[in-house]
Amino acid sequence: MPLSRRKILAGSGIAASSLALGSVGNIATAAQKAAPQPFVPHDWKSVRAQFLLSPDLAHLSNFFFASNPAPVREAIAKYRRAFDENPYNFLDDNMFERDQDMKWRDVCAAAAEYVGGQPDEIALTSSTTMGLALIYNGLRLKAGQEILTTTHEFYPHHESMRLAADKWGASVRKIPLYESSLNFSPDKAIARIRAAVRPHTRVVGVTWVHSNTGVRLPITRIADTIADLNRNRNEENRILLVVDGVHGFGVIDEDVAAMGCDFFSAGTHKWILGPHGTGIIWAKPQNWALLQPTIPSIMAKEPEDAWRQERPPTGPTEASWVSPGGFFAYEHQWATIEAFRFHQQIGRTRIQNRILELNGQLKEGLARMKHVTLHTPLNPHHSAGFVCFDVHGHTPKTVVQTLRNHHVIASSTPYSTPHTRFSAGIINSPHDINKALNVIHTLT
Repeated sequence: MPLSRRKILAGSGIAASSLALGSVGNIATAAQKAAPQPFVPHDWKSVRAQFLLSPDLAHLSNFFFASNPAPVREAIAKYRRAFDENPYNFLDDNMFERDQDMKWRDVCAAAAEYVGGQPDEIALTSSTTMGLALIYNGLRLKAGQEILTTTHEFYPHHESMRLAADKWGASVRKIPLYESSLNFSPDKAIARIRAAVRPHTRVVGVTWVHSNTGVRLPITRIADTIADLNRNRNEENRILLVVDGVHGFGVIDEDVAAMGCDFFSAGTHKWILGPHGTGIIWAKPQNWALLQPTIPSIMAKEPEDAWRQERPPTGPTEASWVSPGGFFAYEHQWATIEAFRFHQQIGRTRIQNRILELNGQLKEGLARMKHVTLHTPLNPHHSAGFVCFDVHGHTPKTVVQTLRNHHVIASSTPYSTPHTRFSAGIINSPHDINKALNVIHTLT
């Protein structure tokens, strides 16, 4: 007699997981039935009320995949309904009919206002990973040139470099910027980058905030160092600074367009609190001109006109040429506008200070525990929204499970040497922090 589907699932352990997920789904359903609360941007309780996050949990993995605030959810629902009611005309009217009605231009304008740049400096992507891949793959590196990076990058950044280097006949070299993340020195990190640059170094690729240690790099100072190294280089050999900026973007109150980097990639579904599957690349027009597009775009007029006329596109590459084509989940992409507005309503400085304050509370509490090794710098200027640590005698995986058993959501960093990681955001309160610290205190 054949096994039923439920017996197969039970035998594999999937049924138990499904039941656990079901209970989480019930919590979410209950939260969705709650009446929407008025939004008072200067009141942190009101900010928290804009989210459907389960009130039974202390959510301390806010870097991962955003729960969307009410204005973003409402925008997604509005666009989705319009697509369901008349998909052809709604998409045609907002993407193809008239240039001034193209909704993606409004997304670029909202992103440009946030980064302190111009709309034509923004390409729209689905994630930090897609953005990094489009940058490195399109850079037209020459054989023998190298990408200089650090040992602290996450997999998508390193892999984007490797794939591009293999394609163009270039190389990748990695250097450490510190041995002790807790005692991170910006001066020493910058000195290491300066000393490591060689005549054939074409790209320096770094991450703004390291997700395995919580270290925040001084991007503006690194950009100044590279600008100094470029003084005696011609344009074809100019060192380009590429930044994986996702874990500073939406946390640190700095204008990306004024930082001095050449390319900046970030998802907007993490700290920006935008819809899932959204992101941006920022670069100035002269740097977009250096890229060869990877994926055909439907946001750029010239490449499409050239196709119709059976000729190559003319003119330098523009940001819109690099924005990937194919139909996206436009209800998500367009609702990113509301995520940027939500940040602006609260105030970027207030958001930064709140995140640094809450994560500072975590760091200080952990630093006082003798059975804990803290890896994130205590100095708020050297970190952002991560707090990484180890608990003596416990693996990060068991610490995360123990926290979950006590209704605290944390994570384990997915690196070769993992650490336990907290990440407090604007949806948290000091009570959440104390709850998490109390659990760690019991793990002696």
